[in-house]
Amino acid sequence: MANTATMVRALDAGQGIVRLAPTWVPRSFCTPGRRIRLHPDDYFALGPQRGGINERWLSSAIRSDNGDLTGPNEGLSMVVGPDETLVPFDEFVGQHGAALVGERLWRQYGRWPMYSKFFDNQRALPLHVHHRDRHAALVDKPGKPEAYYYPPQMNTTLGEQPISFLGLQPGTSKDRLLDRLKGFRHGGDNRITDLSLGYRTQLGTGWDIPGGVLHAPASICTYEPQADCDVFSMFESWSNEREVPEELLWKDIPDPRRGDYEFLVELLDWETNVDPDFIGHRFMSPCSTAQSHADDEQDYTEKWIVYRSPRFSAKELTVLPGRSVTIVETDAYGAVVVAGRGTVGLFAVSAPTLIHYGALTQDELFVSAPAASAGVRVTNNDATEPLVILKHFGPGNDQLAAERPADMA
Repeated sequence: MANTATMVRALDAGQGIVRLAPTWVPRSFCTPGRRIRLHPDDYFALGPQRGGINERWLSSAIRSDNGDLTGPNEGLSMVVGPDETLVPFDEFVGQHGAALVGERLWRQYGRWPMYSKFFDNQRALPLHVHHRDRHAALVDKPGKPEAYYYPPQMNTTLGEQPISFLGLQPGTSKDRLLDRLKGFRHGGDNRITDLSLGYRTQLGTGWDIPGGVLHAPASICTYEPQADCDVFSMFESWSNEREVPEELLWKDIPDPRRGDYEFLVELLDWETNVDPDFIGHRFMSPCSTAQSHADDEQDYTEKWIVYRSPRFSAKELTVLPGRSVTIVETDAYGAVVVAGRGTVGLFAVSAPTLIHYGALTQDELFVSAPAASAGVRVTNNDATEPLVILKHFGPGNDQLAAERPADMA
């Protein structure tokens, strides 16, 4: 347990803003795309048995659920204190409560109920599903909606398959899906993506993926706000030129329903998966915030990039070279710098070039609700390059609710 005085001092020293250390997560069934700015020598820092590191978790108060070899703090963000003492973010949230995440979220959730991540795969992920709340509750977890945004700053290359398979083709029957699921037990490729639809990646856009929707994300470095859980079931038996372990098909399935393929079909929100207007309901193009529009976007631009889910939202803030802006928010948020350098409040920030595993950076912050509502001064100290910051918010963002334009509906 972290020292209480250390946690109080960390929040006070930053005037309600704290710095976070990078948090790296490997996946045994993926091939790293090598775009999350980890040093080339360190993508297998946890050993070949863990697989390559292809995720960086942001503002995370939870641990990853990554099999028997998962480390005790894997996936959990660490607050960097004034003397570079590291404090687990879940303990930090528990100590400060509403003074950190805000009265509304603390009253409703009693925790910080989301996190974001960069996931970065050289090839596409296997087709899989995250549970809705009622199915996740059977294994004592919350459901997991998520969203994607494809930051151009993180994608100088698009990997081997820049196509995402999302949902199911309209008219797909449950019997056809069931047949492909049962093919998992025969080994090889069950070809379940034959029943899905593929969408080419458009950098600077994204998707909303509620719980219960099948998805196989593209080989893109993706910024992914989501609910605070790591619950899933893999539906595709072949990925990254190797078989997906069958144990991942039954991951987070309650013991009485293991082996029950019909139950796997029940996990799906069928109407959303086969929606003939899937693009119209799930695709997201950036929308300027009301304040950014009112300020004529002379010194900065700020856009909503994730806005369809009630469980989280996100913005992209771009401050032009040599300019400053004070940004007022109604809610607490996490922030990560993807381009440029400057200051956020009292903190010097910069987008890293290469990060060694275990090293600290100056690119990730968490802004408390009081600091956000008081306004945070953001300055771009570079003469030529924009300062670009991605910001992730928890459920029910009050500002989003107040200014939601028609094209966010």
